[in-house]
Amino acid sequence: MTGAPTARTAPRDVPSGRPAAVPTPQPGDPRLARLAVNQMTVRSWGVRDLVQGCLRAGIPAVGLWREPVAEAGLSAAARWVRDAGLRVSSYCRGGFLTGADRAAALDDNRRAVDEAAELGAACLVMVVGGLGAHGRDLPGARARVADALAELAPYAAERGVRLGLEPLHPMFCADRAVLSTLGQALDLAETLPGAGVVVDAYHVWWDPQVAEQIRRAGAAHRIVSFQTCDWTLPLPADVLEGRGMPGDGHVDLRALRTAVDAAGYTGDIEVEIFNADVWAADPDDVIATIARRHVQHVL
Repeated sequence: MTGAPTARTAPRDVPSGRPAAVPTPQPGDPRLARLAVNQMTVRSWGVRDLVQGCLRAGIPAVGLWREPVAEAGLSAAARWVRDAGLRVSSYCRGGFLTGADRAAALDDNRRAVDEAAELGAACLVMVVGGLGAHGRDLPGARARVADALAELAPYAAERGVRLGLEPLHPMFCADRAVLSTLGQALDLAETLPGAGVVVDAYHVWWDPQVAEQIRRAGAAHRIVSFQTCDWTLPLPADVLEGRGMPGDGHVDLRALRTAVDAAGYTGDIEVEIFNADVWAADPDDVIATIARRHVQHVL
């Protein structure tokens, strides 16, 4: 008996609804071996849902966030990941070190380090903070970040947790990260025991020095995470939600992946998307699209 193709036999990408350009990789496909899904990409799912969804899709790693982990309970979240045989590709997030209460920020970051250690996360992603209490004093904010990290990094190293300094696109300099380039992040990471950098395609693709800095980071074994998504236009009113599905925008993701691989990075390739249309879609369909786009545009 025949009939119209089903969504399973004729998949469509989300959020575009276009027919898929490549078949959906199935569990066990070696092309999925390094793929990770960040929790914010399917933010309607809690930790257990994310773990089970990645198991169904054959994706071996998850990027976790502190808030869903706290909701699930740290011990339970660690057990679910461990029992499923998955890896924690990253733990988000530490940082925000430029506020008025330095002591409170450091205490919270120490807790984040402890959580990352229990989860066995490959790194604790550090979004270092914007201008914060410094008003317009950008050099002062950067000095405050460096000072706080110098105190935090030994604590993380003692617990086997790698801090991953993530440079953010300059449009986030005022409110989220006074580290705007991979070179800036690496300059700071090289002063800290065990620290490294996060190469997030959304934030670094535009930088004319990105290839050189990836080589530099790789030579020092300081690439701790590689994240993919795409830069799509027009930017939404909330630019934080402007990340597109790989292949929907302007970033040469394959070139960046080739560069980090050539630099010696062998870790997970984590898809982190903040996008209202992606969030509104069925999470299983989102993960299937991610797997196809990973094959088509990243590998």
